Amino acid sequence: MTDHRRAFLEQIRQGGVSLSPELAAAFGTVRREAFVPDGFQRRDGTWATPADPDFLATVYRDDVLVTKVDGRVPVSSSSQPSLMAIMIEALRVRPGQRILEIGAGTGYNAALLASLGATITSIDVQQDVADRARSALARAGIAGVRVEHSDGYAGRPGERFDRIIVTVGIAGLSPHWLSQLEPAGLVIAPVDHAGTHPVLAVHGTPTGPVTAAVVCPSGFMTAAGPLTADYPGAHPPPAAAGDLTDFTPTGPPRFDPPLEPIAYRDLWYAAGAWSRRATHAAASRRDREQSCLALLDEPLTGGALILPDGSVLTAGPEADAYATEAATILDRWLAAGRPPMQAWRVGLALTGDPQSPIWVPATWELPR
Repeated sequence: MTDHRRAFLEQIRQGGVSLSPELAAAFGTVRREAFVPDGFQRRDGTWATPADPDFLATVYRDDVLVTKVDGRVPVSSSSQPSLMAIMIEALRVRPGQRILEIGAGTGYNAALLASLGATITSIDVQQDVADRARSALARAGIAGVRVEHSDGYAGRPGERFDRIIVTVGIAGLSPHWLSQLEPAGLVIAPVDHAGTHPVLAVHGTPTGPVTAAVVCPSGFMTAAGPLTADYPGAHPPPAAAGDLTDFTPTGPPRFDPPLEPIAYRDLWYAAGAWSRRATHAAASRRDREQSCLALLDEPLTGGALILPDGSVLTAGPEADAYATEAATILDRWLAAGRPPMQAWRVGLALTGDPQSPIWVPATWELPR
């Protein structure tokens, strides 16, 4: 194992991620650089190439590597390794299992899964992404992975799998996946909730019931087609910078110091369970853009913002009503003992386009 990869493993563990010996060995031996031969976009927007002196040091950071953009919008990447590790550990991979991966990305995630002894079928809706992932896997000498260009919604008709892992943000699960899953199977997927994509561990059959537990918070690029179809009762889409009107302070801070990012996401998840108006907003605060929990009104320009310190800002003709709803959410979360998102138990319902329905989160319960 190179020094870069030793440091890489330590970075992954620093966030509290527990790596099994098998997964640690996979991260330590699979060459991540083989999956970004054409480079990737740095955080500052510049393009890193293999000729750069710091290329390997940058590759072996616990960070996402954006490998394809459409204008300024990222459309394919190698996910943050610590998040990959959490999702793979939640998948409970065993040698000999058959795994369906929705979203090939660079092929790196499939390579890690194959290194654990599984046989992988990875599908991607983008032909060039599938082709590059296939080439990268061959370049890295990884066996046991088949990469196909197809629509992820359909899965792989006629085939059966022990596990399914989804590496793109979706609004809900395809019933085709559940029909292709063995009875004791499991789906790990980042499913839309209040403008973010918490990872769910899902169990169920094509006709239901379908239930889930929350694994961790996450943010993913969004899938295309039926997997992100709108449906009745869906949370509003995230509000981009400039979409909102001017918000004014309404409620004082409640948390000193402000909530840490993980606790803020726990509050955010609860807000999404209790309010269908909860979503993400990129709000301008003190000459900078801040990601905020928002309760958006119907025009999607006003409502309420709940900041990490518990203060509430409002705007729009229904500002008073949204201020009351925001305060109620804060009171309710505190009264429940600040539950982490992992405490919730989720029930899914079949909805969306009748021709291409999806299973979406519909009920949330906190165990007593």
